[in-house]
Amino acid sequence: MNWTINNHLLKTDCTLINKICPLTLFAAGVINLHVSCSNDRTATEGKPNIIFILADDLGYSELGCYGNKFNETPNLDRLAAKGVRFTQAYSAAPVSSPYRAALMTGQYPVRTGITDYLRPNADQFLDTNYVTLPEVLRSNGYHTGIIGKWHLSGYKLNNALIEVLPDQQGFNETFSSETSGIGNGTYFYPYHFNPGLVKILPDEREFLIDRMNLEAVQFIERNHDKPFFLYLSHYAVHTTLHGKPELVEHFRKKADSGKSAPSKDNMEDDPYKKWPADYFAPKNNPHLAAQLKDIDAGVGMICKKLGELGIEDNTIIIFSSDNGGESRVTDNYPLREGKSTLYEGGIREPLIIYQPGKIAGGRVIDEITANYDFYPTVCELSGTKLPEKQFIDGISLAPALMGKKGKREASRTLYWHYPLLAKHFLGGRSSGAIRDGNWKLIEFFDTGETELYNLIDDIGESENLSSKYPEKVYELHNKLIYWRNDVINKPFRNNKE
Repeated sequence: MNWTINNHLLKTDCTLINKICPLTLFAAGVINLHVSCSNDRTATEGKPNIIFILADDLGYSELGCYGNKFNETPNLDRLAAKGVRFTQAYSAAPVSSPYRAALMTGQYPVRTGITDYLRPNADQFLDTNYVTLPEVLRSNGYHTGIIGKWHLSGYKLNNALIEVLPDQQGFNETFSSETSGIGNGTYFYPYHFNPGLVKILPDEREFLIDRMNLEAVQFIERNHDKPFFLYLSHYAVHTTLHGKPELVEHFRKKADSGKSAPSKDNMEDDPYKKWPADYFAPKNNPHLAAQLKDIDAGVGMICKKLGELGIEDNTIIIFSSDNGGESRVTDNYPLREGKSTLYEGGIREPLIIYQPGKIAGGRVIDEITANYDFYPTVCELSGTKLPEKQFIDGISLAPALMGKKGKREASRTLYWHYPLLAKHFLGGRSSGAIRDGNWKLIEFFDTGETELYNLIDDIGESENLSSKYPEKVYELHNKLIYWRNDVINKPFRNNKE
């Protein structure tokens, strides 16, 4: 397969950067990098490598393969065309930390006690008694690494009493995970959320996504002779957005590019200072597009390195997002609302899974799934035994990925529990939800109201059907209450129950 990356990369010394990472060509302006990820290499025998790439706050409609006409994601689009693309993939929550707790444990977030995003000074953290995904893979001989966002603990630098970072949760290698609050997006060096991180790219304004892409490739190079699990957890495209100036300018020149004033603290509109013009554009945000294009370039870099090492056929790549796009800086159409809400715009995610020659590719899968399914899926695909004493809420996607009919049901029921002490600053309310077949019910805890939607007929959740179908409201509400009481009263369960 040929992967073409058209990207504005760092303006820097090509000789030096190629000494750091030979596969990367950095030049002033636009370059064309033709990346060969041929499928004719002999697959490495043994356990498949797993690369999980997670974007932050990336909405369902941001990728070209999901219908976006403004953003540019050629590598991810090719990954979707040759792999499988899901249309009904969900996050376990509409904000960051509970998604990540579900990913690490295979459980509903409410079982872990993490149902909202953790503040920098939080004394709450993901309990080390859980067998996390990297821990269970390590038991099967995998070398594990995380590059980027963790967000499952408070931080000592922010006066949290306890700090539990990735090296305590099963990761052999940790790079650029935050040691301080991660809000307000520092994307250019120095990085406020990890003050100990030393710059290695030659440009004095090292860009975070470029650095993380480089570290991902170097991790693969170091560990290609053993099975590995790489969790590339981007901080982008989390607000506050800030892209590389040359890429931002590229998108500003496109028709219908979004506009907004610079931050009041950057009225001079310095392109490297927080935050220049258009960072808060509500639609077709050029900073979001620029950051996403850099993430996409990293996908191309990873695919090239896998091809060079002859391990592409033995590597599974998963790409998704942790919650919906923030509605202040993007439009999640055709979905309603965005991050912080239990409407579809807050919890339905892009999901692409790719492994040439193993996963039956070139397909679109409409099966309902959620991110706690990744734990049992990765375990089944890697031949890793599930932990005996940890209840797993997820169901393996392996049969669907292999094009087989499994025991999974089309009418599978999903649940959400999102209690809040106060309304989220983005508009989300304390609520719970249930998706049962085509039906979805949302219960708002602050008022007791319920809303009912038929998602097949109304993906945009524009018509509340509660008064038209009171029997369905009664049925789904009772199922939601029963589930909620069960998981709250029995958070720890044996997997054999």
